[in-house]
Amino acid sequence: QVQLVESGGGLVQPGGSLRLSCVVSGSIFKINHMGWYRQAPGKQRELVADITDGGITKYADSVKGRFTISQDNAKKTVYLQMNSLKPEDTAVYYCNAALYQSGTFLLRNYWGQGTQVTVSS
Repeated sequence: QVQLVESGGGLVQPGGSLRLSCVVSGSIFKINHMGWYRQAPGKQRELVADITDGGITKYADSVKGRFTISQDNAKKTVYLQMNSLKPEDTAVYYCNAALYQSGTFLLRNYWGQGTQVTVSS
């Protein structure tokens, strides 16, 4: 079984910073890429940032220059450093991993349980 566990969400004032972490555990052969998505009330889930196992990143236009995604492959952990936070960044943030479990050749997506980020004064 594969588990993704997020941490680091919370309440922060506009202009503040938060760092999200997501640890992947289980019987894993290879992680193809990991990412962060978010879903605000009444809106669809959207990609925030993604990083491949080789370190190639991509970001939503709304967070470019403010958010940074990084990873520690040895620890199977992905991070999202969020700076200059705005009220419109308020959402539940979900970690995502596309990976191969040990003993399989099937690339599958896995999701964390989500962590709430609230930006408000």
